[in-house]
Amino acid sequence: MGVQDTRRNLDPLFDPASLAIVGASPDSWYSSRITEHLTSYGYDGDLYLVNPNRESAWDRRCYDAVSDLPAVVDLVVVVVPREHVVDVVRESGELGIPAALVITTGFSEADERGAELEAELEATAEEYAINVAGPNCIGLANTQAGTVLTGICSREPDPGNIGLASQSGALSFATFFENAADEDTHFSHIVSTGNEVDQSLADYVEYMAADPDVEVICTYIEGVTEPRRFIEVARETVATGTPVLAVKVGSSDVAQAAAESHTGSLTGNDAAWDAAFGQAGIERVPDIPDLTTRAQAHAAFDPPDSRRVCIASTSGGLATLLADLAEERGLDLPQLADETETALLEMDDLLTFGELHNPVDIRAQGAEVLPDVAAALFADDSFDAYVFGIGLSAVDEDADVIADHLLAVAEMTDDPVIFLWTGRREPADLDDPQPYERVRAEYPLFYEPGKSIDALASLVRFDEARDRLVGRPPFELGERSVSDLPSDSTLAWSRATALLEDYGVDLPATRSATSSEEAARYASRIGTPVVMKVDSPDVAHRNRIGAVRVGVDSPAAAQRAYEEIVANVFEHDADATIEGVLVQEMVEGGVEALVGASQDPNLGPVVTLGSGGTQVEALQDTTHLVAPFGKGDAYGALDRTDIPARFEHEFGADASLDSLANLVTKVGNLVAKRRDVAELDLNPVMVRPERSVCVDAFVRTD
Repeated sequence: MGVQDTRRNLDPLFDPASLAIVGASPDSWYSSRITEHLTSYGYDGDLYLVNPNRESAWDRRCYDAVSDLPAVVDLVVVVVPREHVVDVVRESGELGIPAALVITTGFSEADERGAELEAELEATAEEYAINVAGPNCIGLANTQAGTVLTGICSREPDPGNIGLASQSGALSFATFFENAADEDTHFSHIVSTGNEVDQSLADYVEYMAADPDVEVICTYIEGVTEPRRFIEVARETVATGTPVLAVKVGSSDVAQAAAESHTGSLTGNDAAWDAAFGQAGIERVPDIPDLTTRAQAHAAFDPPDSRRVCIASTSGGLATLLADLAEERGLDLPQLADETETALLEMDDLLTFGELHNPVDIRAQGAEVLPDVAAALFADDSFDAYVFGIGLSAVDEDADVIADHLLAVAEMTDDPVIFLWTGRREPADLDDPQPYERVRAEYPLFYEPGKSIDALASLVRFDEARDRLVGRPPFELGERSVSDLPSDSTLAWSRATALLEDYGVDLPATRSATSSEEAARYASRIGTPVVMKVDSPDVAHRNRIGAVRVGVDSPAAAQRAYEEIVANVFEHDADATIEGVLVQEMVEGGVEALVGASQDPNLGPVVTLGSGGTQVEALQDTTHLVAPFGKGDAYGALDRTDIPARFEHEFGADASLDSLANLVTKVGNLVAKRRDVAELDLNPVMVRPERSVCVDAFVRTD
């Protein structure tokens, strides 16, 4: 991926030693705001203005063109009408300027002419190897370098350690930045990606990941121009120790090129993105406040060593609520060690009665001795993270004491400590700063129980994702295979099974009969009972038209079944092509599973796994994986279904699902390499401890 190379190339964009604003004018709201922000927010590089219609502005000389500048700058900020943008970027490229930030709108998001200009801009960027951000963006900021290149920023940013790449311009500064600043949460980098004609979301994430001062990267995603590269960049970022959080909007309905398979009706665009995010270790969050609050926790704490959490609160009701929320999110709440309980019960200032448990109800009086309570809990080796819930007002005479206690508690341990303050914060006669603000300035402070637990759970999930991803192969597709399959076809059993066998899929013994006599002979050879089903490209769902017989127990019964199946097919479709009637080993016993695959228009091959059989749509017990993937991913997907519980019920707790995990991985390899396979549906797969056998298969090519 070349993380370091990408970072070097983008330094002129985020940390320019010199820059020129092309189109600078006091009459232009946007260019004037950028200029004012640079001069008032501490940019200390060389700043030039380009405007052929002015001699000067802001007591600075205006140059007629980029070529008239006294030096080759690192960056041009382009704020000119769209018809002139390409010329400015071309001139800059000819001069060897390495980067351009194009604020101008009216490109592909506007009309056909805009799309034409955007194509020209892309070609120009490539021809001159100039890194172009935008167009149609509202700028960027690097708070570490004092570079604020946007018109939408109402206050000087404080340096932070959270990176943000947003595909919404307005949200990047007007919402993310402003709301975070209100809560003393600060970004290191903010970039509005715009139309991504050259530099993409993946490039910005890769660049920020290489910065040692960036502790967590937030993304707001509407659509990804390089989806698989973005996923791989994010996977590498998480694996090397930087969390990636995402708000992904624009979920769509199921993308069905053909709805003939179960897989086609179960796999949707948003499900594919969920799968890709999970495999890459990206945490998808539901809303903007969730993004910023969880980022706060990642910016402040290393992940805990385990899921073991201790909860203590001045309110018994709040303690119980927090415990429920923690359990819902998969966190563990071990009980206090005996000596810890004894130490707490012996505190005179705690109104306790007989016993204490985790969650610990320290009642309101516990706020007075909170550091002592915390010291006792921190000494207990049962826990690796802590939540302290304060259900008291922060505006009375005790508020300063509570704030002092929380700050003292935070200094007592290196483990993550989540503070939740649910009481009133703003007094009628507002003094600034308030006690709770003193806490917030030093440590994350949460006001909603759910968000506090979500933040802690996010730390845990990141640590587990990082461990899972270390050493994983790149998330990349191989070269597309030369197809030996008929195009745009539903494959007959013989062609489908030949393909599946090439990738090691276990299939039952099968013969294709073209007469009732052959059916009887094959039944005898395979051994009854057998299953019989039509092999026809014109029949997608055999059961629905009576083209399947199960438990055929004699050669004579096989003859009758053959005739009945053929008659039912022709009754359904008089012109149907019948390749034969399959006489198949009857695989009895086991858990029915579905393993399928389809092609997502953005992410490529997606494998679907879940409970199988004729009721698969009704069960809705499915999960997804973006191919290719490893066996560990397959096991992780299995755990998201009901299959392990059903399998344990059938075969016992010690029985292994290894055969199914292997089969799922093989299907992933197949569709990653054979991308001429548009849809694949193995249903049912009969899963037993010793083998997982595909007893029916639907394969359609594109």
